[in-house]
Amino acid sequence: MGRLVLGCMQSLSHAWIVRPEARSYFLSALREFTEEKFGQAEKTELDAHFENLLARADSTKNWTERILRQTEVLLQPNPSARVEEFLYEKLDRKVPSRVTNGELLAQYMAEAASELGPSTPYGKTLIKVSEAEKRLGAAERDFIHTASLSFLTPLRNFLEGDWKTISKERRLLQNRRLDLDACKARLKKAKAAEAKATCEGDTVPDFQETRPRNYILSASASALWNDEVDKAEQELRVAQTEFDRQAEVTRLLLEGISSTHVNHLRCLHEFVKSQTTYYAQCYRHMLDLQKQLGSSQGAIFPGTFVGTTEPASPPLSSTSPTTTAATMPVVPTGAVLAPPEETALCLEEVAPPASGTRKARVLYDYEAADSSELALLADELITVYSLPGMDPDWLIGERGNKKGKVPVTYLELLS
Repeated sequence: MGRLVLGCMQSLSHAWIVRPEARSYFLSALREFTEEKFGQAEKTELDAHFENLLARADSTKNWTERILRQTEVLLQPNPSARVEEFLYEKLDRKVPSRVTNGELLAQYMAEAASELGPSTPYGKTLIKVSEAEKRLGAAERDFIHTASLSFLTPLRNFLEGDWKTISKERRLLQNRRLDLDACKARLKKAKAAEAKATCEGDTVPDFQETRPRNYILSASASALWNDEVDKAEQELRVAQTEFDRQAEVTRLLLEGISSTHVNHLRCLHEFVKSQTTYYAQCYRHMLDLQKQLGSSQGAIFPGTFVGTTEPASPPLSSTSPTTTAATMPVVPTGAVLAPPEETALCLEEVAPPASGTRKARVLYDYEAADSSELALLADELITVYSLPGMDPDWLIGERGNKKGKVPVTYLELLS
């Protein structure tokens, strides 16, 4: 109720100041609004379809605001930085470039390696991790920029453009409705007064007991109220026309919310695409770093197990017959039971098992670590099968006359 009163006062305050004759209109609309709220006056109700459009528009606005705020938090967790960016945007100035957390961490690691000794094992590792963090920071910067343009900007444009227009027309419709209800109330009162004056005028006066002047006044009042009824009916027709016209304008704007949903759906797809690209870049950078650290750690600490601590994937025989998609693969570190040199020789003599083979689609590029592995290219189809005693994270892959071990997490096994 408070927001509606405020909307009425804002829309009429300018008229109150500029045109003194608008004061009576303001008081009349405010009185009508107050009487409606207290149930002392009739209210023109909108049809059910119009009310549904209003509810859907309000819901769209509220959820768009929440999604916008939370996405801003996701892209920029620092509240002070968000306030700074907001001020720059309102001042129509370019937001200064800001170092990401990954880039700042890369800078600290590089400086630490320079001071502690870049030729030491610790310094070399710091340099490698620093380069990876720098690439991660650059990927994060690209993701924030892309998400802001493709997702945040359209949401802001809706709230600051289309929604403001809809709100303005809704306030005008509210004022037109108050005018219409006030005209209905005036017509109702005028008809009641006319009927009362007509009844008094139809009574034959007793000239011995009543002064003739009262009868003349009653006839004159009846004529005046008749004119008042005609005037009220004319004002009601004008108010009804203006209300219907404004209701149609507002209805068209509210029906445009469907187009807004379509636009936001497209922007949401763009946001998911940019987020997928960002995480894929992060994965590739960390995979390269893991390979580098694995080779260097094996040289520094011989015999040390290097790899993920996650449990191994189930063997091929336990997979579902439907398509199995791998997500965020991790390079397995286990190998077949025989040493790599022996395995590379044995692979040439290995024949597919009697249980048969399966087709698999490669999800990501994979560079073979040694001659016992098969290099992979994304989206290519290969034949895979398992051998008794193999690590369940690995399969034997065949492409043409080439054969080698391939990681299961890089494959989508086809039925």
